[in-house]
Amino acid sequence: MKNSEIVSAAIGGTFFAIPYLALSVPIIPSLAIGACAFVAGELVLKKDTKLSLKESNFSLYQTLEEAKKQNKHIFDMISMIENASVKKDLNEINDSVTKIIKTIEKAPTKEKQLKNFFDYYLPVTVKLVDRYDEIENQKISSVESKKFNESTEKMISEINSVFKKFLNNLYQSDMLDVNVEIKVLNSMLKADGLDKDELKVGGKDE
Repeated sequence: MKNSEIVSAAIGGTFFAIPYLALSVPIIPSLAIGACAFVAGELVLKKDTKLSLKESNFSLYQTLEEAKKQNKHIFDMISMIENASVKKDLNEINDSVTKIIKTIEKAPTKEKQLKNFFDYYLPVTVKLVDRYDEIENQKISSVESKKFNESTEKMISEINSVFKKFLNNLYQSDMLDVNVEIKVLNSMLKADGLDKDELKVGGKDE
């Protein structure tokens, strides 16, 4: 028996016992009162009970936990990187990933928009940062290493922009919904004569 059912049963039993035993109410009305109390308890407790992401979608929970580890690794690598521009990009990447993870935790259905993000882009970014740090620490001055560093720095910058787009796309539908609400509100204000222009008296706002 679930905890909510145990609590509801206790509530129902109490509401049955008090009328029947203490107030000498006949058994049938007392049972009816107890049953109603049990049902009410179930409704209230079930309404307040919210499954965690781990309980409701374990696969997504695992995906986000892995993403958190990868994002923490990116954050930890920032102090290891010498190039200031790369450090800046990595800070912004870390911030974007943090916001993406928190958004998905609050709205799991949005995960569908980010399958490639979690399966490919984020893991590859981690590998790229690790490899860049490794080559940077070698202090190799060859033409090849210079080209590698330049191309990697450019790619990390592009990844930063891409991750910002991922984050923006998550809120695209929300922003559209708000824009629609704003348009409706403006229309209602105008219809009721309450828009800013209508509220002016003697050339001044009220």
